[in-house]
Amino acid sequence: MTAETKHKLGRRLRLGMVGGGPGGFIGAVHRIAARLDDRFELVAAALSSNPERARAAALDLYIAPDRAYGNFSEMASREASREDRIDVVSIVTPNHLHYPAAKAFLEAGIHVICDKPLTTTLGDAEDLAQTVRRTGLLFAVTHNYTGHPMVRQAREMVANGELGPIRVVQVEYAQDWLSTPLEKTGQKQALWRTDPALSGPGGSLGDIGTHAYNVACFVSGLTCQELAAELSSFVPGRRVDDNVQIMMRFAEGARGLLWASQVAPGNQNNLRLRVFGEKAGIEWRQEDPNCLWFAALGKAPSLIYRAGPAASPVAAHASRVPSGHPEGYLEAFAQLYADMAEQISARIEGRTADPLSLLVPTVEDGVAGMRFISAVVESSRRNAAWTGIGH
Repeated sequence: MTAETKHKLGRRLRLGMVGGGPGGFIGAVHRIAARLDDRFELVAAALSSNPERARAAALDLYIAPDRAYGNFSEMASREASREDRIDVVSIVTPNHLHYPAAKAFLEAGIHVICDKPLTTTLGDAEDLAQTVRRTGLLFAVTHNYTGHPMVRQAREMVANGELGPIRVVQVEYAQDWLSTPLEKTGQKQALWRTDPALSGPGGSLGDIGTHAYNVACFVSGLTCQELAAELSSFVPGRRVDDNVQIMMRFAEGARGLLWASQVAPGNQNNLRLRVFGEKAGIEWRQEDPNCLWFAALGKAPSLIYRAGPAASPVAAHASRVPSGHPEGYLEAFAQLYADMAEQISARIEGRTADPLSLLVPTVEDGVAGMRFISAVVESSRRNAAWTGIGH
């Protein structure tokens, strides 16, 4: 993206936020990501389900009092009538509020950036997709790992045939922070994530399993046709799963394995993807995100470094500093915001967006995630029976 393109609009994009108030984690991540490339300014918010706390939290972020809202319905209605209305809203609430908040802003004519999973039911997800198609608005789902330069590099290498036809996809996402009944201590993040009324039907499945599934499909380019899954709740009294194991059959003939767990001691945020084709294999780890292992059949494995000489333009587009200077989680998140800024700015200016900015997960990817969750829950209910995923 050139400096001329960046400044053609003549201002930062006006960003609103729903959720992400005191005690939250992901709201602050979204705010940092939105500002990292200096394309957005947070000007309106409804940061809590409690109106008083929502307004107070917005004022703490230097949002003008008349744009510190008590709830998302008020925010959507009043912003839609302003001449300086927000260009886009970020929805960073617990999962059960994603659908009503996103729906309200879409109907108000405002673009949406929504945290994952898209909704808590497949029906709500499909309704949002229909609303996006009807309104023609932009909608992003923040599967942030797709913003990593080496993940995008891996996707391009697979698409270019460097691995040959894909045979095996293995992905795992292991954490240990819920190895004890943390929710019983009142810890906010654990409390809502283990409450099916707030998180939806999937615990580790919805929280991190959807990330693993998304990145596996994003890189491999494959379509999962059916799966056999087992959901487990190892912590006594826990109402959602904390471990999931899945076998996958892809429409293109490849086979896959997915494991997601939040009760795996020694694992902090261990997302690992391996893709094997007839000619070569690749491996990427989120905890060491600046390099990608590439192993051609019969040759020694080699490392491709972010912003290094073997990296492609698609990786360079998602890089900010020279090779050897590590980039990670926040920068990957920021890449989705930067790409959305380019898409929104292009809409406003009546021009074509930079093609490299079009790798942001869409509402359709969000629907795919909900179809995945639904199929896993159904398969596990039927003792890991093979279950089709609708498309």
